[in-house]
Amino acid sequence: MSERFWSLLNELWVLKTLAFAMMVGSVMALIERSGGVDGLVHELSTKRSLVTSKRAALMPSFIAGIIIFIESSITSLVAGAIGRPFCDRYGISRAKLAFVCDSTSAPVCSIIAINGWGALLLGLIGGQIAAGLILGEEARWLISAIGYNFYAYITLIVTFVTIWYNIDIGPMKHAIVVEPSIECEDDKGSLGLFVWPMVWMVGGVLVFMLITGNGNLLKGSGSTSIFYTLIVTLLLTFGYYRAKNAMNSKDFLSATLQGAKTMVPIASILLLAFAIGGVTSDMHVGQFLASFIGDYLPSPYLPAAIFILSAIIAFATGTSWGTFSIMLPIAIPLAVGLDAPVALAMGAVISGGVFGDHCSPISDTTIISAMASGCSVQEHTKTQLPYALISAGISLLLFIIVGLLIA
Repeated sequence: MSERFWSLLNELWVLKTLAFAMMVGSVMALIERSGGVDGLVHELSTKRSLVTSKRAALMPSFIAGIIIFIESSITSLVAGAIGRPFCDRYGISRAKLAFVCDSTSAPVCSIIAINGWGALLLGLIGGQIAAGLILGEEARWLISAIGYNFYAYITLIVTFVTIWYNIDIGPMKHAIVVEPSIECEDDKGSLGLFVWPMVWMVGGVLVFMLITGNGNLLKGSGSTSIFYTLIVTLLLTFGYYRAKNAMNSKDFLSATLQGAKTMVPIASILLLAFAIGGVTSDMHVGQFLASFIGDYLPSPYLPAAIFILSAIIAFATGTSWGTFSIMLPIAIPLAVGLDAPVALAMGAVISGGVFGDHCSPISDTTIISAMASGCSVQEHTKTQLPYALISAGISLLLFIIVGLLIA
């Protein structure tokens, strides 16, 4: 384990991820100290009267999570930054905000796959086409599989219903709530101090994905794009804040360092999560679990079994992408051999991977959603689990029903 831990520090993508976590803390601290958060609250609550209740407080985060589908980490970060002031203002727990961030990051990215998710899935499907197991175009198979991505669709519906009806179940009923701050000084700050750093973060990822992918968004590097995006965002934010006299150079540097410092525990958790995921991968956990599925399984129930198996692997490894890489080359030949619907089996892999990743305490999206929302990883994992299990139960039932109908 110790060798795995230290070897990770030689991986460039790991170092970039840790650096991006620290820089995110800096950006969040700068936005808050400059008055950008107060400006956002004033704009949406007082000036436009769009957020005036508990029900409305989480909707901006939910909408942002759906609109921003380029990269799951950026989705969580932006949704968390938007939602924090409103949660505090209306007495909503940070854990519930983390649930919204997490439930709209990976699920949305796995549905609107014009991103790295799509690139990975297209590559894996293409490998099966090249092997002669299935015929046709990768894009057509991917679109068909996304149509059966039941968990992602159900999760978005469950999240919306939870927000709209203010539903708290299980541990969420006892989640820590910051005291409501209705008397917030809305007239301070400027909306631009919040909006522009967000625009640079989202737009920067898109630009660098195109650059690293040589003009192809689907081939871009997510970790590299986020790393360079945050460097550019910090530089542009410095120039903008100085031009607006929002902060002097000393205050800017102080907030940058203080924000990065607050992310040290999160960066440590991320590093440990990568190490644990690597160990489980080296142990071939996925292949071992997949050995339980064989010719004895009736083909109508294969998609449901694949969904469960993919979820277990994703939960154990903390990665949906790793699960896709393990399970698609297993699920497609199984579906072909048992004469089961191949696209449905693919959809089961995607759904199971997203579900397991959604619940896993060592998943990067789980950790980043907690970080962006300002709650502990433990509280976030514990409070969102009942909602994820409800979505998973409905999804499993759908896989069984559809499997029986079209087998």
